[in-house]
Amino acid sequence: MTEILTAVIPVVIIGIICAAVLVIASKLMAVKEDERFPKIRECLPGANCGACGYAGCDGYAKALCESDSTPTNLCVPGADAVSKQLSEILGVEFEDVIEQVAVVHCAGDCNHTQDRVEYRGIESCAAAKLLYGGKGSCTYGCLGLGDCMNACPKNAIYIKDGIAHVNQRECIGCGICTKTCPNHLISLVADMEKVVVTCSNKDKGAVTRKVCSNGCIGCKKCERVCPSKAIKVVDNVAVIDYSKCPNCDDFGICAKNCTTGCIMISDLSGIHRFEKEV
Repeated sequence: MTEILTAVIPVVIIGIICAAVLVIASKLMAVKEDERFPKIRECLPGANCGACGYAGCDGYAKALCESDSTPTNLCVPGADAVSKQLSEILGVEFEDVIEQVAVVHCAGDCNHTQDRVEYRGIESCAAAKLLYGGKGSCTYGCLGLGDCMNACPKNAIYIKDGIAHVNQRECIGCGICTKTCPNHLISLVADMEKVVVTCSNKDKGAVTRKVCSNGCIGCKKCERVCPSKAIKVVDNVAVIDYSKCPNCDDFGICAKNCTTGCIMISDLSGIHRFEKEV
């Protein structure tokens, strides 16, 4: 018995000393957390999408606590509701959020293009792209295997006729899909916009025309008719400068004159704008 106690007692004493040291260290070396942090973090949606420019919601919340110059309107998924809550907690003036939605710049569905190979492999766009750029005749087009759909936290993307489509009423503008698409076909635009280019093919017109009847052929007719010079053909595909597009006196003239119909007029209003209207 004595031998057991001789072995146990030193261990108990060492344990008590270590515990005391840890308690003292936790008091002396503790980093005080800004009491506003948990309140701010609770306001944020938790998508951790990085749309705010920080490493997730925790990073944004920390930046708001540490600097008065950090804007409160950077959370696109949270929209105005979150911005208002943040401004109230921080005691600063409310800043409006420019809500955004995702747009797929490809209209090359199974009715306007065709497969050049039969793909049998992992049902993933990233995997299919490794096989000569994918199964489609247009190597710039949507691969249609749903990587963006699977990544979307709001189930706002679906595959129809072989290409991805976005339900703008459900899209929160987190931008996760834009980072997921291996062909970089998805971008975020302000949900107040109405015109979008549904092509990303950078080949010359004759080549594009052979692989997709909906593709942009770079004819520049849209450039010539646009009164506000908001659209330009860059690398053989039309690109819209949305900062100039709202000033257009003849709305949708580019879409109406598009030779192949790849410029479309569409209601891009997202869930936040829809809620405001309701």
